[in-house]
Amino acid sequence: MNKNDKKRTAPNKGHVDPRSIKEFQVYRETTLMEFLIFKMPDTPRKTIKSLLTHHQVAVGGVPVSQYNYPLVPEDVVTVSKNRIAKHERKDLPIIYEDEDIIVINKPSGLLSVATEREKGRTAYRLVSDYVAAMNPKARVYVVHRLDEDTSGVLVFAKKFEVREALQNHWQEIVETRAYYAIVEGKMEKDEAVLQDYLMQNDLHLVFVTKNKKEGKLSTTAYKVISYKEPYSLLDVHISSGRKNQIRVQLGSRGHHVIGDDKYGEPADPLKRLGLHAYQLTFTNPISGKRYDFVTPMPECFKSLFFVTHAQRRAEEAETARKPRRNMRDEADGAKLTKPRAKTRVPKKGGRK
Repeated sequence: MNKNDKKRTAPNKGHVDPRSIKEFQVYRETTLMEFLIFKMPDTPRKTIKSLLTHHQVAVGGVPVSQYNYPLVPEDVVTVSKNRIAKHERKDLPIIYEDEDIIVINKPSGLLSVATEREKGRTAYRLVSDYVAAMNPKARVYVVHRLDEDTSGVLVFAKKFEVREALQNHWQEIVETRAYYAIVEGKMEKDEAVLQDYLMQNDLHLVFVTKNKKEGKLSTTAYKVISYKEPYSLLDVHISSGRKNQIRVQLGSRGHHVIGDDKYGEPADPLKRLGLHAYQLTFTNPISGKRYDFVTPMPECFKSLFFVTHAQRRAEEAETARKPRRNMRDEADGAKLTKPRAKTRVPKKGGRK
């Protein structure tokens, strides 16, 4: 059983039973009340208002009670038989915010958006709760996503038109997408550019193909930062944002990202995926403002390859104690090995 199996068999804290909900995809701009009336024509308006009042309706996993809450294409509206609990922001790692966007350093293990079963703890939910706490009428929009077990820079838009501009021009406006990756084994070259055609099967798994017509060209450049047997720490830059491309391209060459049981069975020394999106640079096509977000390397990554600050302090403290112990040991040893006083022996023929 791999760790993803464990997730599926874990207690349902934060999960939603699909049988207790209805989900509707939004395809055009409208308001929540109008949308629910259209999708639930046999449900009385009074009942729909009651569902909203009792927090049984969510957009993207976030409970909403406003009748005129704005909906946009790609929104997913959930109607639950049970109340959807509200949450307050807890330790949300915001690294930047202005009138157009909000950026966080997403932790590993946190979904970017809601899935079929997980509606509660997601990055979108946390950011939405944070924004709503300051302005109940405000909302956020998904710009891009990171895999659940990948940490790093994640951007949300605070206006629909900003989201549309960023998403529609993402490939052109993004200058830098950089990751730290820890992989198994020693790389054959200190740096290289990998180019492969990738495609997805019916199980939503991505793989390398030689079929140029069906596959999509993916380019991944890497440079070795450090090697400490049996792992390599890489600085990875991608110029194409294909699903799982770093994991698939490196894994296809025998260098699986640690903790990645989706595409192999590599070691899992950190109990998380060894992938961190540390830099994202792009320009807002509406305002022309250029953004360059950089997050530090996770401490657990450093611990595999370098002496951390905490380790160094511990070593310095240990070194500071050693001389005092050695001096005491030497003094004690000197006492034990102190030579005895010589006994004078009279010379032969001397006085009696």
